[in-house]
Amino acid sequence: MLDAAITAAQELGPHDVAIVLGSGWTDAISSFEQAGDDVPVATLAGFAQPTVAGHGAVVRSLRAGDVRVLAFTGRSHYYESRDVGLVAHAVRTAAAAGCRTVVLTSASGGMRDDLAAGDLVIVSDHINLTGASPLVGATFLDLTDLYSARLRALCREVDPSLAEGVYAGYWGPNYETPAEIRAYRAMGADIVGMSTVLEAIAAHAEGMEVLAISLVTNRAAGLGGRLDHADVLSTAAASVDRMRALLEALLPRL
Repeated sequence: MLDAAITAAQELGPHDVAIVLGSGWTDAISSFEQAGDDVPVATLAGFAQPTVAGHGAVVRSLRAGDVRVLAFTGRSHYYESRDVGLVAHAVRTAAAAGCRTVVLTSASGGMRDDLAAGDLVIVSDHINLTGASPLVGATFLDLTDLYSARLRALCREVDPSLAEGVYAGYWGPNYETPAEIRAYRAMGADIVGMSTVLEAIAAHAEGMEVLAISLVTNRAAGLGGRLDHADVLSTAAASVDRMRALLEALLPRL
């Protein structure tokens, strides 16, 4: 997959910052100046067509001030293929394109009592529940500082009201059971979703600074009503102005 990442990066050209957009986040980049045409992700070496509603299928080059941003409007989730290399391919391509920073966005279920639908959470740490890793062999990687303290502080400068929390990366595609949510809360998790953790590990291994921001779209299983992906997209659409404002203030400073 490394050769494919280099090939895809050559086609996309050099960039400074990458952003991977989660469910319903595509409209959050609509105000940025676009440089060139959209590139269908399935035409790039090593990529697959996204299959999840709410995810785009193109890679877009943007300008955020002087910062060249490589925006992946959708992602490959672990539950779509159980192919860890495919999940990590976008961030490895971004690294090959010269990106020094990656912003991983997502939708999540809130487990902490003070988190409600529509809240944005800066990820301070994660619990990887997938049982997988994008690293192979005797590649020992310290994850103590995986989620950049500098970038988290920058987010709080932009919006002091932002919460921080621990993200539990679930395997999907089924939602969690109420008993699992109780267990994850006991483990110290605050939000739960089906992405981010494998990409973050791969990006950190490539030497990139990692920032992860998750939109709470619902209360997790057993803490609210029934779970439905349509509700995830509805909450994302209702929150897009806040997401866009955050990215408009943040990306030019990365």
